[in-house]
Amino acid sequence: CAGGNELRLADHIELSDFFRKTYGPTGAFNAKPFEGHRSWAGARPELRVIGYDARGVAAHFGALRRFIKVGDVDLLVAELGLYGVRPDLEGRGITHSMRVMYPVLQKLGVPFAFGTVRHALKEHLTRLLARRGLATIISGVSVRSTLPDVYLKLSPTRVEDVLVLVLPLGRPISEWPTGTVIDRNGP
Repeated sequence: CAGGNELRLADHIELSDFFRKTYGPTGAFNAKPFEGHRSWAGARPELRVIGYDARGVAAHFGALRRFIKVGDVDLLVAELGLYGVRPDLEGRGITHSMRVMYPVLQKLGVPFAFGTVRHALKEHLTRLLARRGLATIISGVSVRSTLPDVYLKLSPTRVEDVLVLVLPLGRPISEWPTGTVIDRNGP
């Protein structure tokens, strides 16, 4: 595990390359935030779990504490993101080792961890987390975010139809607020 300020320049460069190669096959736009040696897409994670092997970065998971609004309820969460496994390691079970993040998240003192997931990853995350009782996957919720950059001809926000992944950390899942819109209050 690494905190947000523990990475050296060489680490950011290596992670940037990892994310471009990992996210690039899902679309060139998805790799673009990592140009210029950036190792983050919107907000910088305050906590990272990074898996290494002899070839370098093998897997990554990031977290950032933030307030989101679920329906009418403001809620402090650890937002999860920047999840990736190096393409040559996909299907080899390395994602199971990423469950090491769960006890680390519990130490952040937030009631829930929250993340958005593409519909294509539903089965994968169900096998990894939901079946083991570590998380719940919620559908039918829109997530509103601020774009990290401002463009004169575009709205400053976007609304996504994604799955929501919730990990109960300090409270039971029954205390997750109901609502059809989650506002990230930021990028």
